[in-house]
Amino acid sequence: MEEVLLSRWQFAITTIYHFLFVPLTLGMAIFVALLETCYVQTKRPEWKKTCRKLLKFFGTLFLINFAMGVATGLVQEFQFGMNWSEYARFMGDIFGAPLALEALTAFFLESTFLGIWIFGWDKLPEKVHCACIWLVAIGSNLSAFWILVANSFMQHPVGYTLANGRAEMVSFFELITNHYILGEQSHTLFAGITTAGFVVIAVSAWKLLNDTDSRDAFTHAIKAGAVYTIVGVVGVIASGHFHTQYLAQASPMKLAAMEALWETEDPAPFAVVAYPNMEAGKNDFEITIPYMFSFMVHDTPSGEVRGINDLQKEAVAKHGAGDYRPHVTILFYAFRAMVGAGFFMVLIALLVYYFAKKDKLLSARKLLLVLPWLVVVPFIANSAGWIVAEMGRQPWLVVGLQKTADGVSPNLTPPEIWFTMIGFTVLYLLLIITALYIAFRFIRRTQITAAPEGGAQ
Repeated sequence: MEEVLLSRWQFAITTIYHFLFVPLTLGMAIFVALLETCYVQTKRPEWKKTCRKLLKFFGTLFLINFAMGVATGLVQEFQFGMNWSEYARFMGDIFGAPLALEALTAFFLESTFLGIWIFGWDKLPEKVHCACIWLVAIGSNLSAFWILVANSFMQHPVGYTLANGRAEMVSFFELITNHYILGEQSHTLFAGITTAGFVVIAVSAWKLLNDTDSRDAFTHAIKAGAVYTIVGVVGVIASGHFHTQYLAQASPMKLAAMEALWETEDPAPFAVVAYPNMEAGKNDFEITIPYMFSFMVHDTPSGEVRGINDLQKEAVAKHGAGDYRPHVTILFYAFRAMVGAGFFMVLIALLVYYFAKKDKLLSARKLLLVLPWLVVVPFIANSAGWIVAEMGRQPWLVVGLQKTADGVSPNLTPPEIWFTMIGFTVLYLLLIITALYIAFRFIRRTQITAAPEGGAQ
């Protein structure tokens, strides 16, 4: 059905646009809060002046990104009514609660205290002003939590009953304690920290090369960005590992598709490279590491991991005839893009930290030249991760309850979808270009000079 395919493309495009900004907001809010904490706590006058300017610098970049996140996120809400009305009808009782709480608690919290933080400089005590940005950081991540509560239900439904042709909530507690949230929330949080840290590295590298007066300040910033990135990547790896083990029980089909494992095996190998053939139900080509997949799932070299073909048979027996496999090739390579980008970022961060610690950053000119261009890497990783999370549950919109094809608005026509999809794409592109222009202009024109103690800056 053309309407289903186009609606999926529209939602995917607008969500990817939105998700470019979400992780950076989550991670940068915490980074700015930590920076202001250093500003409040330091007893060194010179560093206090520099720290304040760095705080305002990265705070401004955070504000630009925050505004873009809000603008791109509005369309997401409307699409449930425009393109996915059958989903909204079927799931409204459950899906609406966390979305309402996201607006009433998290968004109001972060937007209110963000306003106080913006206009409260030199009007509030330092510690109170610092508390405001911490409340913004908490609010931003609380917002992500409520969204992930709704998404986790789609991945692993709990706390519901089917009545009157729709899903109705029977336990709000089960909804918010869904085990699926633990993996998604922790993974999203640390992905945000990684993204923010790498952006700090990229921006600082550009300033080190092109703004000699600001070198002292951004030498500190790039070192902090490297540490922040390393913490983020380590957290992503740890949370991803435990979530992978949980997927073996909660979403075995998604897990098997991520690894292109067609047959149930014990021990199961890890495919480094593969060419999946969905028609034949096998890999035409693969390079594997023996025992590795079993080790990832069971923490031992042995242990059964169910394959796609067996899981397909189980799904047919449970839900009736149909193809219950996601697109294996896309999931396989999206997962590897995400993982590869993560390890690449931690390698770069370690290099940056090493040279910064040895005071050799300026001599590593080639590294500094390439770092600003590498700023796209975390955004590639985040987009690939979103593709894995969302495409991995296909053909289900809500796993086991509603297929994607059944959630589309019944009266929607292809020309209508094309019109809105092109319109959103063009509008978002213009917004992104504008935001990047403002950000680059601000980065280029802002200097943070190191003044002598007691001197003016």
